[in-house]
Amino acid sequence: MLDAGRLRAKLVDSGPYAALDVVEVTGSTNTDLTAAAASGAADRTVLIAEEQRSGRGRMQRDWVSPRGCGLNVSVLLRPRVDPAVLALLPLVAGVALAETVDRATGVRAALKWPNDLLLGEEQRKAAGILAEATAGPDGVAVVLGMGVNVHHRAEQLPTGAGGLPATSLVEEGADVDREAFAVELLLAFAEFEDAWRSAGGDLERTGLLDRYQRWCATIGQAVRVELGGDEQLHGTAVGVDAGGRLVVRTSDGGLTPVSAGDVVHLRRA
Repeated sequence: MLDAGRLRAKLVDSGPYAALDVVEVTGSTNTDLTAAAASGAADRTVLIAEEQRSGRGRMQRDWVSPRGCGLNVSVLLRPRVDPAVLALLPLVAGVALAETVDRATGVRAALKWPNDLLLGEEQRKAAGILAEATAGPDGVAVVLGMGVNVHHRAEQLPTGAGGLPATSLVEEGADVDREAFAVELLLAFAEFEDAWRSAGGDLERTGLLDRYQRWCATIGQAVRVELGGDEQLHGTAVGVDAGGRLVVRTSDGGLTPVSAGDVVHLRRA
């Protein structure tokens, strides 16, 4: 089991976080921290669960992780920025996640817009990110959750979102200490989120937009974007704009920014 005392020593006592707890099992770390936010929990409170039984991903997909296999972590944030830019936080977390995996494991990492971590030559899904805003007496808070498949073996892996094949760090050949990985990831996220917050939520000023685009495997792909109902957008993903939107060039040459949707990679354009 992850040692809460050692994690607090590195991330709270001599680190950037206000509080940290590790629980053996929960339904959802995001749900738990949302309740804590309503009770006045401090900015940069961290909750980690050894086992998560009813976690959520985007589009209300389930994210379940057996005990001791994954890193299921949520962070409560109270940034004093325009609420309109809070939707950029998953991109900030994505950069922290991809760069931590690359630095700590050497496994080939990439990001699928907006919030999936892909690993290996086949770009299988190994992590997801979900940010949820909640309003309270102290203003708007955001609970940002990251679920990473670390020690999952093939038979323990969940089905990837949208039919994406799933993988884990160990399945990609990485020997990972979950505690050390958690420390690296949370320190990287705190550094990037602090820069983003100091810039008033501006991804461009921090350089994080460029960094995100370098990791984003969606750029350059022929894609189908499922927008809800029967509505779809087909084209080539050509970039991510300052608002975090995926920019798609359609067959008529027009550029369409997409703020929300389920993206399917079709082939390299």
